[in-house]
Amino acid sequence: MMMIRCRIQEPSGKPAPFGEKTKYKDGVLEKIFMGLFARKMEKFAKAAVPCSTGSRSSSSSSSSSDSKKADELIGLLDYDYESFVDVSKRVMQGRSRKQQQEVVREVLLSMLPPGAPEQFRKLFPPTKWAAEFNAALTVPFFHWLVGPSEVVEVEVNGEKQRSGVHIKKCRYLENSGCVGMCVNMCKIPTQDFFTNEFGLPLTMIPNFEDMSCEMVYGQVPPPFEEDPVSKQPCYANICTIANPNSSVCPKLQA
Repeated sequence: MMMIRCRIQEPSGKPAPFGEKTKYKDGVLEKIFMGLFARKMEKFAKAAVPCSTGSRSSSSSSSSSDSKKADELIGLLDYDYESFVDVSKRVMQGRSRKQQQEVVREVLLSMLPPGAPEQFRKLFPPTKWAAEFNAALTVPFFHWLVGPSEVVEVEVNGEKQRSGVHIKKCRYLENSGCVGMCVNMCKIPTQDFFTNEFGLPLTMIPNFEDMSCEMVYGQVPPPFEEDPVSKQPCYANICTIANPNSSVCPKLQA
């Protein structure tokens, strides 16, 4: 199985304590995934100075085509995790909570071949096996996005199963430092995508005390209004766009 795995560079080999950013060493494959997602989101983001390696001239159409392909690959590698998060922040600007979530849905759909959701539903009907299989896939394939995680036993509808994923310290949350980005750009759209597009229920339970998160495949997520995250305040000392005077993150109210 191909693993999309970056390495933690902390002396302990574990995520850094709360309030500190974990140091990672990303490889080429990780950077390509960051670049692919960031480029898709750039279409919806507020203008910023783009990642660029400059233009290249060519004397023939063939060399021009080869040069363009090379530039595209180099452009993908120009993105790092910080620039990926920056694109996410710019997508948030000027959009309501639901509009942000819709952007993520469009990006996720654009990453898949036509008919992929329908095929997923056929391959993975909402069974215990499908939930456990997707939990197992999450650990190696999303390491680059959320950091180290492990499959854990959870209880779904009164039955114990290994369809939970414990994210030790979410890389996306610790780099953004933003409750709104966690909820609007990750938790809710990911839940909705698996539950409504793929037909496999998923509930994500972020812990804002230590930035860990629990993913529970097979568990239907609650309505936003009934979810504890809907009342979560900002990280006043971490988030650059926080409103310390608000009892709830403003990005969760819009």
